This record gives sequence, structure tokens and C-alpha cells, in this order.
Amino acid sequence: MDSNRLLAPPAPIHTTSHHQDASTTESEDLTPSSSATEHSPLSLQVPSSPTSKSLGGETLRTRADSFNSTAETSRSRANSFNSKAETARSRGNSDLTTLRSRFEGDELTTEEALRPDKSTEKDFEVTDSPFAFSPGQLNKILNPKSLAAYRALGGIYGLERGLKTDLLAGLSVDETTIPEKIGFDEATASARSKPLDARRIIAQEAIVTGRDIEGQFHDRKRIFSDNRLPAKKAISIWRLFWNAYNDRVLLILTAAAVISLALGVYEAVGHQGDGASLDWVEGLAIMIAIVIVVLVTGLNDYRREKQFSALNARKDDRQVKAIRSGKSVMISVYDVMVGDILHLESGDSIPADGILVGGHGIRCDESSATGESDAMKKTAGSDVWQRMVEGTATSKLDPFIISGSKVLEGVGTYLVTSVGVNSSFGKIMMGLQAENEETPLQAKLAKMANWIGYLGTSAAGLLFFILLFRFLAGLPNNTDSPAKRGSVFLDILIVAITIIVVAVPEGLPVAVTLALSFATKRMFKENNLVRHLRACETMGNATTICSDKTGTLTQNKMTVVAGLLGSHTNFARDINMNDEEKTVLTFAAAFDRLSPDVRSLLIQSVAINSTAFEGEEDGKATYIGSKTETALLTMAKDFLGMGPVAEERAGVEIVQLFPFDSERKCMGVVIRLANGSYRLLVKGAAEIMLDHATEELPNITAQLLEPCELTESARMQASANIDDFATQSLRTIAMLFKDFQQWPPIGAQSLEDDRSMARFEDVCQDMVFLGIVGIQDPLREGVAYAVKRCQDAGIVVRMVTGDNLTTASAIAKQCGIKTEKGLVMEGPKFRQLSDQEMDEILPDLQVLARSSPEDKRILVSRLKHLGETVAVTGDGTNDGPALKLADVGFSMGIAGTEVAKEASAIILMDDNFSSIVKALMWGRSVNDAVSKFLQFQITVNITAVILAFISAVSSSQMHSVLSAVQLLWVNLIMDTFAALALATDAPTEQILDRKPAPKRAPLITTNMWKMIIGQTIYQLLVTFVLYFAGYDILGYDTKCLPQTLERTCRGSLSPADCLNSAKCTDTMHTELNTMVFNTFVWMQIFNEFNNRRLDNKLNIFQGVLRNYFFIGINCIMVGGQIMIIFVGGKAFQIKRIDGTQWAVCILCALPCLLWAVVLRCIPDVYAKAVFDFVSKVWLACARPVLRVLAVVFKPVGKAFSAVFAPTRRFSRRAVSKISRKKGVKDETPGKGKGHAADVEAAEASEMSTMASPNSPQRQQTSAEFPMQPPPITLTTAT
Repeated sequence: MDSNRLLAPPAPIHTTSHHQDASTTESEDLTPSSSATEHSPLSLQVPSSPTSKSLGGETLRTRADSFNSTAETSRSRANSFNSKAETARSRGNSDLTTLRSRFEGDELTTEEALRPDKSTEKDFEVTDSPFAFSPGQLNKILNPKSLAAYRALGGIYGLERGLKTDLLAGLSVDETTIPEKIGFDEATASARSKPLDARRIIAQEAIVTGRDIEGQFHDRKRIFSDNRLPAKKAISIWRLFWNAYNDRVLLILTAAAVISLALGVYEAVGHQGDGASLDWVEGLAIMIAIVIVVLVTGLNDYRREKQFSALNARKDDRQVKAIRSGKSVMISVYDVMVGDILHLESGDSIPADGILVGGHGIRCDESSATGESDAMKKTAGSDVWQRMVEGTATSKLDPFIISGSKVLEGVGTYLVTSVGVNSSFGKIMMGLQAENEETPLQAKLAKMANWIGYLGTSAAGLLFFILLFRFLAGLPNNTDSPAKRGSVFLDILIVAITIIVVAVPEGLPVAVTLALSFATKRMFKENNLVRHLRACETMGNATTICSDKTGTLTQNKMTVVAGLLGSHTNFARDINMNDEEKTVLTFAAAFDRLSPDVRSLLIQSVAINSTAFEGEEDGKATYIGSKTETALLTMAKDFLGMGPVAEERAGVEIVQLFPFDSERKCMGVVIRLANGSYRLLVKGAAEIMLDHATEELPNITAQLLEPCELTESARMQASANIDDFATQSLRTIAMLFKDFQQWPPIGAQSLEDDRSMARFEDVCQDMVFLGIVGIQDPLREGVAYAVKRCQDAGIVVRMVTGDNLTTASAIAKQCGIKTEKGLVMEGPKFRQLSDQEMDEILPDLQVLARSSPEDKRILVSRLKHLGETVAVTGDGTNDGPALKLADVGFSMGIAGTEVAKEASAIILMDDNFSSIVKALMWGRSVNDAVSKFLQFQITVNITAVILAFISAVSSSQMHSVLSAVQLLWVNLIMDTFAALALATDAPTEQILDRKPAPKRAPLITTNMWKMIIGQTIYQLLVTFVLYFAGYDILGYDTKCLPQTLERTCRGSLSPADCLNSAKCTDTMHTELNTMVFNTFVWMQIFNEFNNRRLDNKLNIFQGVLRNYFFIGINCIMVGGQIMIIFVGGKAFQIKRIDGTQWAVCILCALPCLLWAVVLRCIPDVYAKAVFDFVSKVWLACARPVLRVLAVVFKPVGKAFSAVFAPTRRFSRRAVSKISRKKGVKDETPGKGKGHAADVEAAEASEMSTMASPNSPQRQQTSAEFPMQPPPITLTTAT
């Protein structure tokens, strides 16, 4: 054999096998030392806390010591089999040549097994490490799974020694730096040669420091890092500015502004003798306005990115259970270190790579990490090492725990070997860091924005060609200089482009983003952690909520308040159960009568058949785990004289564990008794357990456990107690037991993958009835009110629970869920119904009792089939399918498993139903915020485009009453300020006074169209009257009118008089245009208040003083408008107006508030009838025109794309090159690559173009609008 080959001498492992024949039970001590049993998975010294699922679905947190014996007991048991040691050794040696089964990589040497790959060589380079292994060597275990690498590192004991940890006590909480170093050879050799007793073991009674230690785990973090992935490099603010500016329309406008500025400067230089020309000011003002728009948009996006980054950090954080200094503690997943000992339980999402230390029936779903769809059975690392020692290891052995996988069943502990970027899942996630998702509402609004932009672009194109034809027709008689004529042409182009800028409502998707970012931040403060943004929108329109009972409707603070021992001894504490037919004892009186054997049996049923453990919360000693379990432990401690749980579990050998199963509603454990027999302990739902019992203990005071037949009268008495407890809303738990002479018992079917384990269904028969307890779980404060508010909001609340029919019905009545006509049904009956029968009973179904997760999934599926928008709560692993299937899945932040949390869209941090109501309110608030902004922006869009179009066409100078800079200011008001103001209204209780919107409801409702069209008519009427009749109304001298001046100057006036008249005309014309512009803006400011309400109620100021954003934004808008009028001057092409003119502007704008009152008084039914008629007429007339426009503008769009394509390609390449250089300069692992991906993503976003337009009314299908819009890029949030 090669001298470099890793040799693995026998490891000190003690194994025990159970066969059908008890006389053939063999125990093989594979080492000369009889004390070598300390690392047996069933004989751990220090308690650990694997968890399972509990009764009712709560998470159970357990400690591995629940099932383990002390070292002394293990050693004594090992010594009892020493007589067979030589036989075992001789048999093992003789089998080496015949039974040896090689695994993949078995022939590799240590060097070959740990050889680095070219891409991971840096992971093998460490400086001044006190540990025996580098991150790269540890990664070889799982990249891919490699038993050869595992063997090369010395197995689990070599890893324990090399990582300076302890398989029993975990890391020390007092560890900072590690002065003593250990070499690779020393660590791997210690696994083969050093006695186990010589290993350092942290004492169980070690004091755990309760304070944060400065520099804790300094060396571990330095060498192995922590369990955080490097944050995805945020897009810089400069990049956001570039994205905001890199809009095709803004680029065209910039080019036109630059040319206008150049021509203006040329004119100013060429006309110095006649007075300096100020035409260059408009070009400069447009450029400044573009800069302001870009800055505001970029800063808005930057703020949004920061908020969502904080949200992502919160939703990824969670608590995991670890053993440190010999005690189970809860730590953040980010604080997991290499060398930590973590607990595994059913439903866990594994946070880091590692090796299984020990446990019971661990099976993992590794499909997300490896693509393997089968459940992978895990073998303890010590067992795998022993098989390697014996030479019987095969490739089927799997001790590897892979990060990102899910624990399907079982409990146990594992040793962490890789965290963060070094873990398997971390490496995958580094390349898959997700972008912010686009919600359905954002997608809908983006399409609507494209449709509106298409119409606006068509209007701008039509205006451009009309003015162009007029300009070309007047060229023969135009005596102006070429520069002046060029400036006129540019003015035409600039006005047309600016109309496109105003018409394209790029603020619509941004408004959704702002509303969502504001809502998610506030929802987190109200105990709703949003994992998927689309859930915010969907929750607002939920029509039914399927809620769990325990912990959601109730407080999950359980206490045993009554019970039954045997079938005759009743006891109670706070509930009056006395009647003429039975005598009820106090707790103390009932338990004092128990014989020692019965008392011991009860303690075993409570403490051994349990997954809760002792711990601390808020500095106080308590039990941690399922509240059902903790209630039973508290009862046993207070009245049965039970000591510390760890002591009760010490010395008890667990033979088989049956974790809680939501289908069979119970859990069990098999222990080996001192006399060599076996005892099965089972507890679960009382009425189900009673069906499994055929015997009882007739005398609880007898010294011996002598069961007798459970008579029919005794069964009826127990059943009556169950019903009695249930009517008082108590959860009923029954306890059973049965003794066996061997395990698995004769006649019981063994598990296929482990012949020493029996099927639960085969052994849980003919059990002995021990007793029943009634557990009280009070309703949460405010639950009844929250249910009532949901019902007022048009939402049907259904309770889905594992409790029996009577208990569930009683609690549902207390909550207000169950009504007189409501239907209550049990899950087994419900799932037997046909689809048609289910659909018939679902409208009346209010309580689904004794249900399984599959029943919940079926319920959600049928409700969705009926068109309902379904929200559902869940906390267990098996609730995952229902949570995924629901429109909105709520998982429990306290009691929920990691699988349930990952399947959900929102996590209830306090497990409280009232928090669901808060989510409902914020969901409706998001939808309302978008509708408010949509109503406001479409009004401004229509008014601004029509006003600019008609005024430009009617003007003899072909100038719009709203200049390009003024339109950019209006666009800033629309797209940014209004979005901030209208998207930040917090919801009020009144938001629940309306029914949810159907799934197919249009984005723009009849009431919204009524307000949009009504306000548009008023604003156009006022502005047109001012523009066309303003000279007469305001009393201007008619001699200075443009048409009068034109006739007069062709007569007898001298050139000087004509010049003075022209100056008079320019002044009055600018003054009137200023008043039109000022009135128009003030109407938008007042109309913003109108849009705070979407219903027909009149109080538009409700809650306005609580919205500081709204007040602040309006102050900025008002202040900006006043400043523009006073100092805007030539830049905005306005003139300062006096007090009288200000009064005219305000008085013309203010009535839009009163006009909104008139509009709200019009019934929506009448408005809808008018709109339907008008829309049909408009469609009939507009369809041919739109088709013609589509044919005309399609080549124009292609021409624009062809002209600007080289410029865009050059800019993208330049930015990418600069980004790559910067990434190389400060490259860190994963950083440069991630940034390059950001650049590519940003480029892809820039290249996105408008989709096909869709009408906001549902009856207008795409077939009615076959035209494609011009390729205009929207500055939407990505």
C-alpha cells in the first residue's frame, strides 16, 4: 500500500443493534477501550436541541439529550458486552476481505483527495491560521460530496480536533483569539490514535456569558468568514443619474437644446449693435431643467434602492439553534461560525454546510442545491467513519449536510464546516443575487404608460408636421436671417419633443415602487415582513382568509387546566367542572394519589416523549419549544415533582423516535427499560388516541402497572370528558403506552432502509390508555374585532385547525368566525367530497376541523377555482404547498418552520391575526395610492397636451402657450412630486369599509374616469378662456393685439412706432401667457387635494396633517411656482405679474375644488352610461385615424432608432469599460463579477422599449388597436 495513503485505524465507536430475536442482540465494541461510547449518536453527554413538529403544527425545539444517556451509563453498558469484544474483532477482521465495498475515490491519497481546483486555489491559502484546515480543504468535502476528502480530513473527529470545537458542547462563547495552533497531521492523527477521554470537553454546567464579548470568534471570522454573503454591490448614484438621463426623449431634447443654445449664442454675438439677443436663454433653461429632472429622478431611485436593500437584509435574517458552551442558544443565521454545532429539525432550511453528528431519521430535500429530487437519508459522521475503519463503507453513506437544503423529517445535530461564500449554497447565491421583482401592478401600469405615451407621441408628431408645413409655407416671404429661421424650426421641434416628455407618464410604475417601499417599511413596523412585493398589492383585494387557530387567533400561551387520569379520576384548576355525576379533584389531590410507577410513567410520557427543552427568555428560566409541550412540562414540574429535563432524560436509551406527524396527529418514542424490555410512549389528539386504546390502568394508586380492558362505559366516560373539555375551548391531549419484550416486535413490519425500526401503524395498536389533559389557550386580545373588520371589508374568514370539531366550533364562535348558518366540517370528510360538492358547500364553510395540511391545500385550490383571492396562514413544513398555492401566504415568524417561511409571501413577526388586518389595510393603501396618482397624472397629461397643441396651432408665431421649460416643470410636478405626495398616505380604518376589488377590475374605475374627464374639461375651459379672451377680459389695449399690430404696421406707422407697438405686444402677450401658465399649475396643485379621495365622499382633507410628505411636497411645489413667477424671467419665458393678476390666477384655479364636489354628486351609474356611449362613438371614429398614424410613425420610430443607435452603443461601451476597470482595481471575491452583472443588467434595462398599447377599458382588446407605438424608452424603475 502507498505510504502516502491515509490509513484509518479503528475509531472508538460503540454500536448497538436490535433484531427480531432478543437473544441474538449483539453489541460490538470495536476498540480495546470500553469507554469508547461517548460519541455514539444515542449516548451524547451534552444536551442538544433538535426540533420536530408538534401537536397543532407548532415548531418543537428539542435537545438531543432528550434521547441520550450519560457517559457513565454508556460505558457501563459497553462493559457489559466486553465478553463479546474478541468475537466482534475477529469477525470484523475476517470480513475485511469479503465484505469490503469501495466507495468513489477510495483509492485516492490524502493529497489527491484534497487537491485544489484552479478556480479555488485562493481558498487553500491562509495566513497565520490556528486551525488545521483551510476553507478550501473543507470545501472539498461537499464540492461535490466526497467520502475520500472526508476520510482525508480524519472524519468527524479529525474535523472536531482541527476546527477546535467540541461535538458535544459546541464552541465556547468566550472564544476570541486562539493562541495555540494545530497542524493538519496532528488533527487527522488524533482521530485515529488519541483516546476520547483525553479530548477537551466543555463542561455542561459551564456558565454562558450573557453579554457580547469584544472580538468574539475573531480568528474564526478571519480565516473562515461569517455566514453573510457580500451584499450585492448597489448601483451607484451616478449610475442611477445616467439611467434617468438615458431616456431617448430626453436625449433628443438635449440635442435640440444644445442646437438652440448654439444658435442663440450666434444670434447674440451677431446682433450686438441692435441690442443683445436673449434667445440663447431658452436653450440653457431647457438644459438646466433636464438636469433637475434627472437629479430628482436619480435621487428618488437611490432612496428606493436603499429601502429595498434594507428590506432584503431583514427578510434573509432568521434565528437558528446552536449549542455553545454546552447550552442550546438561539443565534442569528449570520452569526453561524465554522465549528458550530447546530440543531436540525423537520422543516429547517439548512444555513451552512456540515457533517451530521447524530440524530434520528434525518432525511433532507437537496433538490435546490444538487437537483436530486429524492429525499436523502443521512448517516451520522461517526457511523460513516466506523464503516471506513471496518472497510465496509460504500458510496451510499451520506453524512453531508448541504446548505440550502431542507430537513424533511427527523431531528439531530451537525458540525458546521463551511459558511457564507465558502458554503455550497453561498457559491450558488453569489451568482444568483436577484434583482428587485416587478409586481403585476407595475407591469399593468407600464403597459398603460406605453399606451398613453403612444397617444401623446401621436399628438406631438401631428403638431410637429402641422407647424412644419406652416413654417415651410411661410419661408418664401420670410426675410429673417438663416439663424433666426433655424431657431424657429428648432422651437417647433422642441415644443413637439417636450409634449412627448409630458405625455409619456413614466411616473406610473415609479409611483407603484414608491408606494410599495413606503408600505413595506411601515408594515415591518407593524409586524409584517414582506418577502414578495406582489403580496402587498394582492392582499388589498383578498376575498377570503384561511387562518390557523393556535398562535394566530389564540395567544399560544398554553396551560393545563383540567384532566383525567385513567377513566375515573378527574382533576381541574381554574374551570368549574363539578357536577352531580362526577367528583373533580384539585391538581395536588389528584397527583398525590399516584403510585411511584404511575408517576414515573407520566413523567416519561411528558419529558421523554417531548421535543421541548430548558432555556432562558428575557433572563428567566423557562421551557422552549412547542407551547403544548411546555404546558405539559410545566404541569409535570409543578405537580409531579419532575426535576430538570436533562436529568430526566439522562440514562434513557432511545431506540426509535416517531416525530409529530400532522396526518396521524400524534408523536411517539420507544425507550429501552432497565429490565431489557421496550416501552412505546405516544401522545396526541385525544379522540384519535382513544381509538387506538384497548386497555387502561384501573388503579392509579397501585404499585405495579397492571392494565385491564378498557370497557365501553370507561371509553364513553373518557369520550364525554373530551367533549366537555372541547366545549370549553380546551385542546385535549391523550397519553398512551405499551410495553414490548423485543424491538421491533414480532409481527410488526420493519422499515426498508433500517430493519431495526418498526412502522408506527403496526405498533400503535391495542395501547394502554393513561390519561387526558385539557390545555387552555386564550384568544388574543382584539381578535374578535379584527375578524369583524375583515367581515365588514367583504372578506370571509375561515378557521382551519387540527383541533376536534367541538373545540374548533367553540373557539370560532368566540372569534366571531362561526355564525348561525355557518358550516363546520372535519378534514377527513371534506377531502372525500367531489369537486362539485366542495364548490357547493364552500360559500357556507366557516370552520375546517381536524384538518391536515393537504386538506388546507385542497381548500385553497377550490377557493381559487371559484375566483376567490385567497390569503392563508401556515407554520408547518407541510403547509408549504398551501402557502405557495395561495394568492398571499402568511407564515408565522415565531412558530413557523423555515420551509413555511420560504413558501410564504409575508411573515407575521408576532403570529397575530390582527397583523393580517394591518397587511390588508396597507395592501389597499398601495392600490389606492396608485389609483390616486393615475387619476392625477392622466388629468394633467390630457390637459397639458391639448392646451399645448391647440395654442401652438392657433398661434401666428407657432409658439405654445406653455414653453418647453414650463412643460418640463409640469412634468416634474406630475412624475415625481405628485408620486411622493400621493403614494405616502397611511391607511385609515375607513379603508376597510368597502368590498375588495375583483381580480378583473380595470385600473381606471368609472368614478376615476368621471373625475379625470370632469377636471380636464374644467381646466381646458379656464385656460382657453384666459388664452383666447384674456385680452378683452383683462382690459388690454386692443391696439397692441398681434393681429391689430400686423395690420397697422403695414399702414402709415413709422418703423419706430411699429417697434414700440411690437414691444407692447410682446409684453402683454408674455404677461397673458404667464397668467395661463400660473393658473394651469395652481389647478394641478388644488386638484392634487381632490385626488386624495377615490370615493364620492367630500372630505378631501381627512388625515392630511398626518402626512408630512404630502405637506412638504406641496410646500416645495408652491414655493417653486412662486419663485418661477418672480425670478423665472427669460428662462421660463414669463413676466412677473402683479397682485391683481395673481388673484385672477388663484381665483380661476380654486374653483376646481368646488367643481370636484359637483362631480362627486353625479351618480356613477349615470356617468358610466355616458362613458360607454362616448367610447363606442370615439372608437368608431378614431380607429381609422389611429391606423393611419401607426403606418406613418412606424418608419419615423425606426429612423430615430437608427440615428441614435451608434451614440447609445458608444455610451454603453464606455460605461462598461469604466466599470470593468474600476472592478479590477478594487476587486474582491465576487465583487467585480457582481458589478459587471449590474452594468449588464442596467444596459439591458436601457434597451427595453415600449410594449404594445392596451386600452384601459377591458372591452377594448388588442385586436382593436393593432398599431405598434414608436420605440420610446421609459424611465421606469427596474
